[in-house]
Amino acid sequence: MRIAFDVSPLSHLPTGINNYIRGSLGGVVDAAAGGHEVVAFAPTSPAGLRAIPAALDGLPVERRLRLLPFAHGWRQAWSRLGWPPAERFLGSFDVLHYSDWMYPPQRAGVRSTMVHDLVPLRFPGWVQRRTERMHGAKYRDAGSCDVVFVNSAFTGRDVVDRLGVDAARVRVAYPGVGPHFRPDGERADLGRPYLLTVATLEPRKNLQAAIDAHALLGPDLALAVVGAEGWGERPELDRDRIVRLGYVDDEELARLYRGASAFVYPSRFEGFGIPIVEAMASGVPVVASAHESMDEACGDAAVRADPERPTAIAAAVERAIARRDELVPKGLEHARGFTWRRVGETFLAAWSEAAA
Repeated sequence: MRIAFDVSPLSHLPTGINNYIRGSLGGVVDAAAGGHEVVAFAPTSPAGLRAIPAALDGLPVERRLRLLPFAHGWRQAWSRLGWPPAERFLGSFDVLHYSDWMYPPQRAGVRSTMVHDLVPLRFPGWVQRRTERMHGAKYRDAGSCDVVFVNSAFTGRDVVDRLGVDAARVRVAYPGVGPHFRPDGERADLGRPYLLTVATLEPRKNLQAAIDAHALLGPDLALAVVGAEGWGERPELDRDRIVRLGYVDDEELARLYRGASAFVYPSRFEGFGIPIVEAMASGVPVVASAHESMDEACGDAAVRADPERPTAIAAAVERAIARRDELVPKGLEHARGFTWRRVGETFLAAWSEAAA
């Protein structure tokens, strides 16, 4: 097969969805083992022409990157107008797989997309207006796809129930864990024991609950906060014993996971919750929200807590630290099941079936 794979979001920082795009593309290439032709494509900005090749470094894929000033507007117009077909830009292909940012028209071949969550549809107050508009249009187009990949069975049920996509077209492709996230290796030293939390600063991630829970714990325990700038009401990061670290790359994040006394993830809702599994793969006990959207990421290897109750989160942290010798081996075993190679195999199998 000739597979056209949209990599437009890789023009931004490698977090969340972007990590999934890069990881799943790498998994497809690995699983294909040279048996299929993979084309990474993107209409992108001047900044994207620098960032995307760096993100694709080491992947043996053909690159079709088209420079377009005001690329966001062009991508939206291309999607809504439904013309010209992607074949004009890419030549013929057997599969077109598109991301969160656009839904390009095509003449022929398998049509495929990925839905990470339905937050903009279910909780529009938790996203910016532009995100709600862009994703709403993409969700409507998902019904035209031959294959809709999701990152959890929970999200799959959401896609069937709320978007009306035929369940036979939905395939679960759990995220993989990158090679940096392992228990052996250098550990971060912040000068005192610390909890770690990782999240973009936005309302859904519920960081204030972690901060309030931390205030209830002993005076010797710091709270390290990793995450890019977001939007909305700001959490109180100027409190005592809070270490604000901002965005860090995967190598540094892995060091921080390994050095933490526990990892806490109080998100209100996720499509999956990949930091949960990254932390487990790095050998740290995990406290995660009790919301069902994170059940598959947690398995039976995390301590769960009501994300709206800081007292419950604080008690869960104490239990996780006390149960470290039990939780770490459980987490390592659970995390081994999440590989990008498996994602690639899932993608290729679904495309081959749809093409047939």
